[in-house]
Amino acid sequence: MERTLVLLKPDALQRGLVGTILTRFEAKGLKLIALKLRCFSPSLLEQHYAVHRERPFFKSLVEYMSSGPVVALVLEGKDAIAVVRRLVGATNAREADPGTIRGDFGMSFSNNLVHASDGPESAEFELGLWFPEAAEICEWDPCDLSWRYNVAEELA
Repeated sequence: MERTLVLLKPDALQRGLVGTILTRFEAKGLKLIALKLRCFSPSLLEQHYAVHRERPFFKSLVEYMSSGPVVALVLEGKDAIAVVRRLVGATNAREADPGTIRGDFGMSFSNNLVHASDGPESAEFELGLWFPEAAEICEWDPCDLSWRYNVAEELA
């Protein structure tokens, strides 16, 4: 099983889409194993977006992400990173496919509702940054696991 970080950005909260977005991930069969709502510090956001530090939009990105509450969550599932990325859609919400979160609810390149880890290395870094304590992760087994996956084939 793979884990990935998802951030529901300030625009998702301002627009009342947190439940709708979470429902998409849960309906797909991803397991929610951690969640926190908080106004995160600019220093944490600067660390998170450090790969963009030299880009002209870095300062405005940090300001936007610290402008209001953010929901940080950890999702788990088989190929969770790729599955979440497909559910989220293209970064520019105007170009995102219908049926994706950004395609259905977004119109902006910058205010695009959701951040999702883009690969195993970034997921590992981001999870350690946003959920540094092991106690923040809830290890549990959904009672319908055998209905989400063919356990004998996919999880063996």
